[in-house]
Amino acid sequence: MVDNHLVEYYFRRMTPPDPLSQTLAALADPTRRGILARLSLGEASVNDLAAPFDMSVQAVSKHIKVLEGAGLITRGRDAQFRPCRLAPEPFKAVQAFLDDYRRFWDRSLDGLADYLREMPDPAPSASPKPSKKKS
Repeated sequence: MVDNHLVEYYFRRMTPPDPLSQTLAALADPTRRGILARLSLGEASVNDLAAPFDMSVQAVSKHIKVLEGAGLITRGRDAQFRPCRLAPEPFKAVQAFLDDYRRFWDRSLDGLADYLREMPDPAPSASPKPSKKKS
């Protein structure tokens, strides 16, 4: 008898992640987001990208490989110089994914605003007048 949970686990492990999942996983790390922020200013070498971080060039290279694997950056070749640059396509997929949720929340919040506008005003509360004590 085969344990279904075990089969599902191995199936998930054997199935390559979809591109959106790879992109979101790459974006989950603050170091990688910092690298992308730097690349938004223009192409840069690995040494340039590593400079602001308190880690080795090899560690930054590993982050770059993750970004490259997710398709978020590309690397060129100019003699010994291999500049990194942003690749826009995966960002478009993330934007499309988020736009679906933005439309959902816009509709939900618009509905809440309509509901609140239609609610009757609460009756003004009658505040008791302060009593004057005679001494």
